[in-house]
Amino acid sequence: MDTPYGSVPMPVWERPEPQPRAAPVPLSRAKIAATAIRVADEHGLDGLSVRKIAKELGVGPMRLYDYVLNRSELLDLMVDTVYARIAEAGQRSEWRATVLAVARATRAAALEHEWFADLHGGRPHLGPHALAVGEATAAALSQAPGVHGIDELQRALGALNAFIVGAVRREVTERRTARSTGTDEAAFQAGLGPYLTRMLNTGRYPTVARLVIEGAHLDAEETFERNLTTVLDGIAGTPRT
Repeated sequence: MDTPYGSVPMPVWERPEPQPRAAPVPLSRAKIAATAIRVADEHGLDGLSVRKIAKELGVGPMRLYDYVLNRSELLDLMVDTVYARIAEAGQRSEWRATVLAVARATRAAALEHEWFADLHGGRPHLGPHALAVGEATAAALSQAPGVHGIDELQRALGALNAFIVGAVRREVTERRTARSTGTDEAAFQAGLGPYLTRMLNTGRYPTVARLVIEGAHLDAEETFERNLTTVLDGIAGTPRT
């Protein structure tokens, strides 16, 4: 495909599938992506390679290059496969219900496929299912009472995406830390409890002390829901009790 920057390969979503071969193991991009997702779920992105996927499929590595040119295209296919499920969740009639469904489905996808959180929030994902999620979200936010015009829509999308990316990455990071250290968040807090108590008793951190002593200790899902509600209330411009 010719572009102002020279000739580049046609995106993987626009290239036709290779013609079927008379081979013992039939392949397709969907089958390759599904296998790659299983490998990444078990071993993470660091353990993902074309050679490992080929072994799982029972084919030679070179056969995969008929379907994907490189690892980057493989990741694109994997991400868009996950977005397909998020797109299904985001089909609602009311703007707020749509955004809530997309945000919740994105969190669920990141918790099921932790590697997805690593790839979420970088450069825009432009596969057909990712674009469908983007369209549903943007169309929904454009109907929010506090959004008037394209500039406000861009800011609303930026605020929402920043929250979702930050929230899911934090939650996934905590899960990984708990696994690698053998200590969950509650045990970590309990271990540092005496030290924190001594520091707060100095009186130098009165606001932090109020947060620790008086603040509600919510679980991850409830924290996500409440903070998401706060973001959407701000976008709507109509704070709710």
